[in-house]
Amino acid sequence: MITIYLKQYNKIIRNAEPELLDNLGYDDILWIDLMAPSIKEQKAVENFMEESLQTKQQVEEIESTSKYSETENSIISNTNFFLPGGDTFSVEPVSFIISNEGVLVSVRNSESRTFRETEKRLQMNYRSYSTGYHIFITLLEVRIDFDADLVEFVSKQVAALSKAINTEDSIDKAVIHRINALQENTMVLRENIFDRQRILSNILKSERFPNDVYPRLQLMLKDVNSLINHADFSFQRLDYIQDSALGLINIEQNEIVKIFSIAAVIFLPATLIASVYGMNFKAIPELEWVWEVNGHVIPVGYIFAIGLMIFISCFTFWFFKFKKWL
Repeated sequence: MITIYLKQYNKIIRNAEPELLDNLGYDDILWIDLMAPSIKEQKAVENFMEESLQTKQQVEEIESTSKYSETENSIISNTNFFLPGGDTFSVEPVSFIISNEGVLVSVRNSESRTFRETEKRLQMNYRSYSTGYHIFITLLEVRIDFDADLVEFVSKQVAALSKAINTEDSIDKAVIHRINALQENTMVLRENIFDRQRILSNILKSERFPNDVYPRLQLMLKDVNSLINHADFSFQRLDYIQDSALGLINIEQNEIVKIFSIAAVIFLPATLIASVYGMNFKAIPELEWVWEVNGHVIPVGYIFAIGLMIFISCFTFWFFKFKKWL
């Protein structure tokens, strides 16, 4: 789909026919926005701009020159925009080309809040966006504002997770998976905000942009730096939370091992006694111990062995309590 923003009459043409570009010149167009374009639409824009659009492979490259470069006829910039989806983020690569005449071309594959908000600002104050350079800077500005919202959102999730761990006595696998998911989101956020930092630094070195945008660029760069610091703090806090969670898990496991160890030690003397009386020897005096009461024969040896096992188990338990091992 092609959306054309004309310089005159504050006019926006949505779902424009590619042939319309044949009747327009650089002085007529402010911004050409391509969303999931067809091959015909791409060819029409390339013929109009007299330059090839970036391929998907070029947009996704991580080299510095692929993120921002200047040619004799245009400025090319590739960056990633976030698409929030519940508790996770997906990354949408977007390509920009600005001609020397100030016409901006953006190529993307899905709908984005950044573009909708930029369009609103354009319609509210059309005169402030005289060139595609101003549109491009506004897109980055809006994107940085949304990045700040995402960083704040992740920070709140980290704080809530930290509070939940501090109030719970046991930790399960779900908490560890939650920590790992937040760590992944934070790393993706930091990586893409750092990508914005590189683009802004390159723009500040350029001499092609209008002079009135450079003060805005300085403020945007400061905001990006603060977002990177905030993302780093969230990641460090997640490391602390992860260490705390693993520590609680270790304590819980140690308590379980302690219980089994104590139980084994308590019943160890009784087991020894049972083993002694379980030997197949005839010369065990306790086998002959009996007590006759009113003609009834009571096996005193058996009762003695059972009582001895109960006594030694209780004594071992008391000894552990006395030593404060329990």
